[in-house]
Amino acid sequence: METYLVGGSVRDQLLGLPIKDRDWVVVGASPNDMLKQGYRSIGKDFPVFLHPKTQEEYALARTERKTAPGYKGFAIHASPDVTLEQDLARRDLTINAIAQDTNGQLIDPYDGQQDIKDNVLRHVSLAFTEDPVRVLRIARFAARFDFTIADETKDLIQQMISAKELDHLVPERVWQELAKALQTAQPSRFFTSLRDTGALQSLFPEVDRLFGVPQVPKWHPEVDTGVHVMMVIDQAARLSQDTAVIFAALCHDLGKGTTPKAILPQHNGHEVRSIKLTEELCQRIRAPKDIQTLAIKVAEYHTHMHLLMELKSKTILDVINAIDAFRKPQQFEQYLLASEADFRGRPGYEDADMPNVAIFKQCYEACKAIDVKNILAQGLEGKAISEALDKQRIQAISHVMKKVKQDHKN
Repeated sequence: METYLVGGSVRDQLLGLPIKDRDWVVVGASPNDMLKQGYRSIGKDFPVFLHPKTQEEYALARTERKTAPGYKGFAIHASPDVTLEQDLARRDLTINAIAQDTNGQLIDPYDGQQDIKDNVLRHVSLAFTEDPVRVLRIARFAARFDFTIADETKDLIQQMISAKELDHLVPERVWQELAKALQTAQPSRFFTSLRDTGALQSLFPEVDRLFGVPQVPKWHPEVDTGVHVMMVIDQAARLSQDTAVIFAALCHDLGKGTTPKAILPQHNGHEVRSIKLTEELCQRIRAPKDIQTLAIKVAEYHTHMHLLMELKSKTILDVINAIDAFRKPQQFEQYLLASEADFRGRPGYEDADMPNVAIFKQCYEACKAIDVKNILAQGLEGKAISEALDKQRIQAISHVMKKVKQDHKN
């Protein structure tokens, strides 16, 4: 019985990254052997055990064979006769197919170390095609490590697309991989990597169709809507680690991909179209409800942030109410962050001053400071209470905006 450190822990060690979890593979042992030594079985579909002291996961060396389309269709063969090389061969990428023995010696039958040095993501074998989630996973690694995908692996992914393998992806797995990708320092690499392989059109057509769609150069020096949205999500990741904020940034301009060609480069009404496309995307990938809610709010109201100084006080209050800021202040903060990312997602604006965020906050704080008890003391009832409260809030916003504009003149 021999044990080897495998997978991400070895890879991250070679990359000089902190190791979060350590996974082990066991060669030359049976399930009974593991149980006799005090390991606890936890695998329902796979032969995985917990170490009696460290509680780290130890999996028996195994081979896998696809038995049906989709994520769960695998036959597992785990026995003492499965070699380490056979186990490593079933893994997705060469950088994840490196093992380390208890003496620190590396076993690297598929040249993963060289690919790490070359910053390349390469499939180990044709077994890569047996799990379509790997297409998302490799794009996520491209974003996480700033690696490129090998040409032969791109070709293999294109074969998978032609064979409609991506049609078998489980929606929840798509969301899981997307959510992880949005947590990288440069999430745009996830989407551009998918686009390079031809998979973006199959997986996220709403995003794919943004590329090549022009915008008004005066406001968007980058012109291309797809480029803009990629810049926006990178800025969102710079401003926040909140998946909801970054996803909302991704969705905010989806409607520009369906703008009638006759009115380009204008995008009148793109907010309404963005709402519909965001709803469809969220339903297709089973995005969590709170994340969907924020994305829809940002799609509908992100333009109001840019036009804040031109808006009537009542309209500003309408936006604050629509975002449910008084009951969900966190959602208001998320809206501000996503809208700021939209502003900064343009060449030359990455570090530009954006006073509208602070002004919007001032309007909100002025509204929140109004004491409803004073209104109740007037003896008002029912609808009259909310009308009186709205009136005072509009007056408070007007006061803030008047002062801001006066200070700007001075």
